[in-house]
Amino acid sequence: MGLSVIQEQRDAIIQEIKNITQGDWKCLIVDSTSKRIIDNAVKEDDILNNNIATIERIEDRREPNPEMDAVYLLSPEPHIVDCLLADFEQRRYRSAYLVWTSLIKAELRRKIDDFPGVRQMRATTKTLFVDFFPRESHLITFRDPWSFPILYHRECDSLVAAHLKGLAQKIASICITLGEYPKVRYYKPREPTWDAAVLCTHLANFVQQELDLYAQWNSNFPPPSNRPQATLLITDRAMDIVAPLVHEFTYQAMAHDLLPIKDGDKVTYHTTINQGTPEAEEKDMELSDKDKIWVDNRHRHMKDTIDKLMGDFRKFLEQNPHFANENADTTNLNTIRDMLAGLPQFQEMKEAYSLHLTIAQECMNIFQHQKLPDMASVEQTLATGLDEDYKKPKDVLDSVVRLLDDEAIKPADRLRLIILFVLYRDGVILEDIKRLLAHAALPQQDADVFASLQTLGGRTIRQTVKDVKQPRNVLFPKDPKTAQVNEEYSLSRFDPVLKPVLDALARGVLDQGDFPYVKPPIDPNEDMLIAQGGSLRAGRPNWAAAGRRPPENRQRIIVFMAGGATYSESRSCYEVGAERGRDIILATSHMLTPQLYVRQLGDLCRGRRQLDLPVDRPKPRAPAHLFERPKPPPPQPAAAAVPGPGPGRAPGPMKPPPPQQHGRGGPSPHAAPPGSSSAGRPPAPPTHAMGNMSLNSSPGHGHHDEGGKLHKEKKRRNFLGMKK
Repeated sequence: MGLSVIQEQRDAIIQEIKNITQGDWKCLIVDSTSKRIIDNAVKEDDILNNNIATIERIEDRREPNPEMDAVYLLSPEPHIVDCLLADFEQRRYRSAYLVWTSLIKAELRRKIDDFPGVRQMRATTKTLFVDFFPRESHLITFRDPWSFPILYHRECDSLVAAHLKGLAQKIASICITLGEYPKVRYYKPREPTWDAAVLCTHLANFVQQELDLYAQWNSNFPPPSNRPQATLLITDRAMDIVAPLVHEFTYQAMAHDLLPIKDGDKVTYHTTINQGTPEAEEKDMELSDKDKIWVDNRHRHMKDTIDKLMGDFRKFLEQNPHFANENADTTNLNTIRDMLAGLPQFQEMKEAYSLHLTIAQECMNIFQHQKLPDMASVEQTLATGLDEDYKKPKDVLDSVVRLLDDEAIKPADRLRLIILFVLYRDGVILEDIKRLLAHAALPQQDADVFASLQTLGGRTIRQTVKDVKQPRNVLFPKDPKTAQVNEEYSLSRFDPVLKPVLDALARGVLDQGDFPYVKPPIDPNEDMLIAQGGSLRAGRPNWAAAGRRPPENRQRIIVFMAGGATYSESRSCYEVGAERGRDIILATSHMLTPQLYVRQLGDLCRGRRQLDLPVDRPKPRAPAHLFERPKPPPPQPAAAAVPGPGPGRAPGPMKPPPPQQHGRGGPSPHAAPPGSSSAGRPPAPPTHAMGNMSLNSSPGHGHHDEGGKLHKEKKRRNFLGMKK
């Protein structure tokens, strides 16, 4: 079985629970965030089967259970720490085994350490490093679409430093969970003309600091392995601003682009199962790795997906001839769906095929009715700079204007087409953008999108017609001489930039000018040797082993895309990995659809107050009911020997603590408390140039504060969950 990040995270969580329970029954206490992490990877039964008696949320009302130990698997947020201390105050459980999903901030750790009686209540403390959400075997998201405006909105400059450190900790958590201590490389634009051009440089350095610090404190990291050392590549959305705009016709990307698929804690599509029968039922169907049909087809071109679905169904009929209707047309999607509705004996298979045949049919209906073949033909020319014959295109503007005049092209697609045209022209004057928007019957405020693209390095608005176009560095431009014309897939000529980048990286030839190392390897030929299946110890390539390395020995490449990633980029990771014998994992803040990308670009021109960022909302507080003390017993009758409590002597309810000042935009978990002279981090937030951020601070300083030698020794014993 190949690598699955979902399985790796599940194993880490289950193993930690096993290590604590060791055959004794315990309660598991979670919070809303940690529960989402657990539910994403672990079945509830798997937890309950490992000596967990109950699973409860720390924010909820709970009956005390002072005879039982509790395993607290919590996210290290200020209000969750307050909930924990309320449990300690109430002596709700006999003892507490603390497991944090990520590093806890120094001031919160001290708050727990200073709580009266904590040594009697707390059994152990551990950090598990699971603060991320694997969606597929090789795809991870942080479920944080707010990352995009924080990184690129000018009014969010004060949040950037803390946000980058938070991202670095999550990326390091992925590496720690996978048992990888990778070489870190990053995208470095050769023409850094926009403010966020240094984003990848800073983020890569922060990740390197996190990994180095963890290795310093954990002598068993990385664990022994016969895999070659992994590579971590840090990129951002500015590396490819075109990919989220182009219509993609592979199954997964096309479905997310055209259909109302919900992307929440689960990815679901609302459809009617067994349509046209008495068993018809509306249902939210999950699209995940549990669905074998989805996994087998999600990266196929839609044409091939439909052929495969219908071919598999015909094969089923051949194997089960008593279900077949001799007069049925098994080459028609609707006929096959009707036949499936009459197979009650195969409910699960029937629902899965019904789901995917419905999705495929809906996509093809939209493909025809909204004239996507005509649209895509022009899009591919604009995105690649070459026509279907891989030659310089002619009359591009005429082709664009004809589509803008077509009522079958929906407004959102018209805007995407204009954006691609402006990027193809390397910018036009603002008046021409307004004319194109007016011609397409689009609102003039859509011009904000073009201004926003400049914050990601796009050339969209020129001051005058006579502005001289500066030649620009293009990563991996298509070579017309080597391109192979394929009429069958002419609407899929465009590949995201990430695909050739990963291919060059897997072959050991990725340019160090565009993608430098944070710490260059001692041997400059190291990546080339690994790519050739060679042995660094032997110092010579092992040609016979190239491409035939067993799955457990495959080198891992982890690529992080800041600002959101597309499904075409996810597909590229799987394709290059299969071709080059690597496990390539894509991690990102959130997955982008074209609609979301255009909307987020438009938001960059809105005021920060209109964005409603979580960091600008009121900070969550521990529920007041956690601080209520039990009511005193009722007064005894007058004849009783023991008088009841006098007026006012009954203890009143505890007051909840004041709201905490550290939210998602607060200081790094490694940072010293505000105002501390020993913090060591640059006190001022970065300006919009982002280049004022310092990378010269000591990687270890954030874990040491003013507590003196005793406190340092205490931290040395307790860091990352070492037993007291």
